[in-house]
Amino acid sequence: MPALSTQSQDEQKKESTTWYFNHPALDISKAFPQATPASIFPPCTLDYYQFVDLLTPEEQALRLKVRECVERDVSPIMAKYWEKAEFPFEIVTKLSALNIAGGTIKGYGCPGLSVTANALATAEIARVDASCSTFILVHSSLAPLTISLCGSELQKQNYLPSLAKLDTIACWALTEPECGSDASGLRTTATKVHGGWIIEGQKRWIGNSTFADVQLIFAKNKDTNQINGFIVKKNVPGLQATKMENKIGLRMVQNGDILLQKVFVPDEDRLPGVNSFQDTSKVLAFSRVMVSWQRIGIAMGVYDICIEIIGSRYLQERRQFGAPLAAFQINQQKLVQMLSNVQAMFLMVWRLCKLYESGKMTLGHASLGKSGITLRARETVALGRELLGGNGILTDFLAAKAFNDLETIYTYEGTYDINTLVTGREITGIASFKVVAKTTRASCL
Repeated sequence: MPALSTQSQDEQKKESTTWYFNHPALDISKAFPQATPASIFPPCTLDYYQFVDLLTPEEQALRLKVRECVERDVSPIMAKYWEKAEFPFEIVTKLSALNIAGGTIKGYGCPGLSVTANALATAEIARVDASCSTFILVHSSLAPLTISLCGSELQKQNYLPSLAKLDTIACWALTEPECGSDASGLRTTATKVHGGWIIEGQKRWIGNSTFADVQLIFAKNKDTNQINGFIVKKNVPGLQATKMENKIGLRMVQNGDILLQKVFVPDEDRLPGVNSFQDTSKVLAFSRVMVSWQRIGIAMGVYDICIEIIGSRYLQERRQFGAPLAAFQINQQKLVQMLSNVQAMFLMVWRLCKLYESGKMTLGHASLGKSGITLRARETVALGRELLGGNGILTDFLAAKAFNDLETIYTYEGTYDINTLVTGREITGIASFKVVAKTTRASCL
């Protein structure tokens, strides 16, 4: 009788798998060249209409600086962290060196970027990885901007410099388990007590919340029934943030459920400029512009991947029915549709930036940008996934990863449907999403 193995089944499987991929006689990249992912992120090929002419020299320089950084430092590690659903803290110092956190805020150690420069930085990060761009969007275009627009002078001095350096990380907590698109209906409460406030409630889907040093919490004032904003520090008694598991997209982003049980916030940490939902809308309007650029970035990345693989590597490596994939009319049509989408998206949201800078942008403008761009970007990444065939479902080839990330982004910062209705309200004068009382069967009798 042969000796029984003392190895577990998992150990035997691991040993077998290790031999298979490391055996000197078996080089997977040589055996299956078509299944070998690119070693570096492909070059950007998307300025087909020469939009660079619309940018200032400073905006062009920042765009290239961010592109170089994320291609060098984020691209090699993102698939690994995405698969593990972990955040790559090692990139924080790299992003800090770009000097983009704090975005358009002037002073307090913030870079004071133009709206367009801030948007371009967002797109360039998203082109390589959507999760990293979401991290910086939450930290930069929501939390510090809220303090800048709605905080006291002392709060700006105390918090903005460290946030701009990424020495401290922030999150922005508005959404709740039973309150998403209708954010004005939040249930978290703030009760005035001697020297401060008691906050009680729940928040959900809050990016960066599991490790944020500073949380911006929005709650309904029990006395006025209006929304107020509060700066809540990490590890205060009664505050708990738990990571949400099993997401199919933006897996590197640490979204959390926040529980606030009689959390005391001193008076000096209440944001004096947040006294209604309209005050948070000022921040959301800007954020929706940046989120629109995030979608453009994702679509740019997928197009570049497809051009690299379909138009370059597959020309030499993969032929079907006697012809390279790029020679098929339907593949060329898909590539052109992707290119057309990105060019149209870029021009639309570049104009949105100019409207914002001139003070002419409305909530309807911002919502149309977010909804319209989302729809085109969703089509673009879906076409890219199709073009790559079987490889399109592998995270190594990045299209499937981008596809799942965009499905997540399709919903956040206001769903596609709600954003269309915000614009619809502006052009018709009628708010179609007002609550209509349910008619019961008994009342009809």
